[in-house]
Amino acid sequence: MRVGNPPRPYFLDIDTGSDLMWIQCDAPCTSCAKGAHPLYKPRNVNMIPPKNPYCVEVQENLKSKYCDNCHQCDYEIEYADRSSSVGVLAKDELQLVLANGTRTKRSVVFGCAYDQQGTLLNTLASTDGILGLSRAPISLPSQLASHGLINNVIGHCLRTDTNGGYLFLGNDFVPQWRMSWVSMLNNPFPNLYQAQLMKMNYGGKELRLGSTSYGQGTVVFDSGSTYTYFTDQAYKALISMLEEISSEDLIKDASDTTLPICWRAKFPVRSIEEVRQFFKPLNLQFGSKWRIVSTKLWIPAEGFLTISEKGNVCLGILDGSNVHDGSAIILGDISLRGQLFVYDNVNQKIGWIRSNCERPEKVPSPPFF
Repeated sequence: MRVGNPPRPYFLDIDTGSDLMWIQCDAPCTSCAKGAHPLYKPRNVNMIPPKNPYCVEVQENLKSKYCDNCHQCDYEIEYADRSSSVGVLAKDELQLVLANGTRTKRSVVFGCAYDQQGTLLNTLASTDGILGLSRAPISLPSQLASHGLINNVIGHCLRTDTNGGYLFLGNDFVPQWRMSWVSMLNNPFPNLYQAQLMKMNYGGKELRLGSTSYGQGTVVFDSGSTYTYFTDQAYKALISMLEEISSEDLIKDASDTTLPICWRAKFPVRSIEEVRQFFKPLNLQFGSKWRIVSTKLWIPAEGFLTISEKGNVCLGILDGSNVHDGSAIILGDISLRGQLFVYDNVNQKIGWIRSNCERPEKVPSPPFF
């Protein structure tokens, strides 16, 4: 993103699971990692006052609320992995490139972050902050939609083979046909992108979702989470099914602490392709108990396995008992690759289609039959 006047570049992690866009900031900085670019330097004119509606929003869950003698708006965010960011709200110009290639500027509110804690500090070596893309009013797409610049639609496509891909805001690059669509749920997490899960299979075997009504569960789409999290019952069922893959070719390696479960092959693994025959795909079936036709999301082995520095293959699905309230399945970055995902806040739906994620294209209307 290019922020300020003159505009300066900042690399941000795209996070559909959080609200606020923030940049590491010389305010001065208490605990900042050495990011990709010099720290953002705010001026007094950039500071958001406590009475601002966006300030009321970010302080909604804070213990310390509005104070009369404060001249700035403090915020604090805690993420699912218990890392955190503290800062103040600021307002500055953001440079944007429109679908037709022209450039425009808009003043947006974002976090000026001066104190980061936890594992977040490790990820900030190559980035400067986080781009919150949730449904909250303060998220960047919600702000741009309130300016009338875009429809409140977000699309991201993360490549399977590299860290490439693309992100767009607005509906100019949403395919008009062949996408799978499911209804967006408003509960239990009002600001997150979630859908109702009917059932989930590993290969041909069903994974029980846990204590949810009518045997149905909730899936949260969270690009900011590195890994995928299952409910306690679904995780235990998956681990039990994975016991059968142990063979001479693939053996559990307890000495590899990269993730809770890693396997050692007869050779250092360089690509998931080399070991995918030992694993089955995940199938998530969406819908509601009233719908006859369900919508499926197919996640291949590449969508839940990762390679460690030791050359082992590790399971990128973790026990989510302590994430949010433990009742949802959270699809993280690892499981969202190789597909274009679209979050349509206007029509309250979530869609996906397989893609090589090389570049967004204006897709023509479907042909007439």
